[in-house]
Amino acid sequence: MNLKIKFHTKQFNPEELKNLYIPPPDSHKGMSGKLTIIGGSHLFHGASLWALKIASRIVDMVFYSSVEENNAIAQKLKEQFFDCIVVPRENVEEYIKQSDAVLIGPGLTREDGKSQDEEPTRELTHRLLEKFPNKKWVIDAGSLQTMDPEWLKQLHGNAIVTPHDKEFENLFDIVIASTFDKLSVNSAKPGTIRYLAKQSQEILNQVRNDKKEIASPTCLSSRRAPSLRSVRSRNDIVSRVAREYNCVILFKGEKDVVCSPTECVEVAGGNAGMTKGGTGDVLAGLVAALSCKNDVFLAAKAGSFINKKAGDNLFRKVGPYFNASDLCDEIPKVLKELIIIQ
Repeated sequence: MNLKIKFHTKQFNPEELKNLYIPPPDSHKGMSGKLTIIGGSHLFHGASLWALKIASRIVDMVFYSSVEENNAIAQKLKEQFFDCIVVPRENVEEYIKQSDAVLIGPGLTREDGKSQDEEPTRELTHRLLEKFPNKKWVIDAGSLQTMDPEWLKQLHGNAIVTPHDKEFENLFDIVIASTFDKLSVNSAKPGTIRYLAKQSQEILNQVRNDKKEIASPTCLSSRRAPSLRSVRSRNDIVSRVAREYNCVILFKGEKDVVCSPTECVEVAGGNAGMTKGGTGDVLAGLVAALSCKNDVFLAAKAGSFINKKAGDNLFRKVGPYFNASDLCDEIPKVLKELIIIQ
């Protein structure tokens, strides 16, 4: 890795939304994309269904694969408003082959929550990523929480991961304070990101220039590396992680940070109403749907912006008193406003 590369974080420009795929007037079935969603469990029912609800508004077909009881719910719901095919988990590979992109993880459990008849999330995720390395993948929630980040390197730059701060810490073994006031690197994975942070004189010099008190270089072999201050440092680290693992990272927060191996943007917006359960699942479904017909970096940053814009529209109408279903209903209006009607 070239540690001398300098990453400059830009603010997302809504003009980029014009680059999103818009179905032409003479479209026929399948031209707007096909998406497979793998999620849900005996413990978590709603997460994958929220992702399904928003994705079905954007792509031509969603193949939805969950546990039997969630499949039954989706089968019932599709009679009302979902355009999807419900797929038994054991047959999902045949539908992945037909899909432009795959979303895996919403509603999947970690090891301590799975039912005896569910394939462990880690094994399911690894098996499918390994078998379909050339697909576009959006990796969220349960899959994100149980995977090995090294798997991302085999996906040819076509993977999007969607962590909040704690998920980022656990996946990449990096500690980022939730307030973003400091950033430190854990030493549990020598030779990877800890090495990058130790060697990056750009970051260390920035901290010194900011007159942040920092430990002497001799402490770099201790259990924790020096603290690094400021949002700028956070964005720099997220950029380097994206480059190291050749993936797109949609780092969720008060300001989302979306980084590819070569670019990094911040997406402002959002409000207290978007802390509700399910809003992250809506975002994952939106990003996955956009990935079907668009570059993964564009899909991630556009999805972040559209999701926040929809939440802000709702906040102006009802304050923080909206939920994930309301968000699903608002997003198509935002898409029409920002993309179709220019």
